[in-house]
Amino acid sequence: MRFDSVLLARDAEGLFWMARYLERVENLARLIDVTQSFESPGRETEAWFGLIRINADEKNFLERGFSPDADHVKQFYLTDKGNRTSIPANLEDARTNARTLRPLMSTEMWRQINVFHRFVSQIKPADLEGDQLSRLCTKLREGVQAHTGITEGTLYRDQGWYFYHLGRVIERADQTTRLLDIKYMTLLPRDGEERRVAELTQWNAILRAVAGYHAFKRQARAEFSTDDVVEYLLRDPSQPRSVLLCVRRVEFYLDDLRRIYGLSRSHEAMEAAEYLREILTEKPISHILDTGLHHYLDVVQVHLQILAGAIGRAFFRDWRPAPPDWMKQGQSQSQGQIAGGATEMPGKLPGGRSEAMA
Repeated sequence: MRFDSVLLARDAEGLFWMARYLERVENLARLIDVTQSFESPGRETEAWFGLIRINADEKNFLERGFSPDADHVKQFYLTDKGNRTSIPANLEDARTNARTLRPLMSTEMWRQINVFHRFVSQIKPADLEGDQLSRLCTKLREGVQAHTGITEGTLYRDQGWYFYHLGRVIERADQTTRLLDIKYMTLLPRDGEERRVAELTQWNAILRAVAGYHAFKRQARAEFSTDDVVEYLLRDPSQPRSVLLCVRRVEFYLDDLRRIYGLSRSHEAMEAAEYLREILTEKPISHILDTGLHHYLDVVQVHLQILAGAIGRAFFRDWRPAPPDWMKQGQSQSQGQIAGGATEMPGKLPGGRSEAMA
């Protein structure tokens, strides 16, 4: 016999953000590992400060008294608990949400997130040096992957399961664009053949960072190009971290919430997801590269924020910071109706409506 329990908006929002915070931990670990792979003698500062720029943390970084060098960037993201975008802070936020969601979680989920939290709180400065850093990033990824596996095996498949996965795939899509963008923040040699070798090395590092190297090599040409890698990470329908696959999963989850649970307020979010899917598929990759991949990825990131904002307004509460100036100038009136998005949420569980979701 099936009993359809009521899910409160604040619990749905907590699941959505717990998943986003944990996905952020894993992907930040991936970005740090890839950044270390891109280090070149004499260019360490450019490589590491590129990570700050990609995460739009310049102001926060400087206000906290750090200088733009490799050691300070590592500390900023791996040990600075006062930095709300750091791995320790994101995990603390995830655990805070998990504590309020304890009645909805399995014992295994709760125990694992506490063990993982304890491990991260004990990261030492020595762990940020050389090969130790790469091993630390591996452990951080594996910690989140353990959480994901336990969640898949134990979380009840009701409305909460859908909101958890909505948060996860939106965050994953956003972080894939940042991982892809980090290549373009790196200074490359200018000589033809030397540049080609360096690019192949860096693309291989990125493919390994998304655990997609072997799958890519199975289907790519032996002499693969930049176009091949960009299309794989943006549009491949079978790559778990491709942006297109994540957006399609959002559409699937929203449609199920509407059909199965009668949550009819998803119309705006569905429109935002469909529009983002059009952005991802309408132009050839060669055109995107010719006109500027960095700007294109910025556009995708903004529309992911719009999508998250539409989900928030439909089910939790209104997240509506002002869109950037370039978007105000370029938007049509119909697009402007769905402008806005989620930026950083508070560290503790966001407050929500007290009424039931359905």
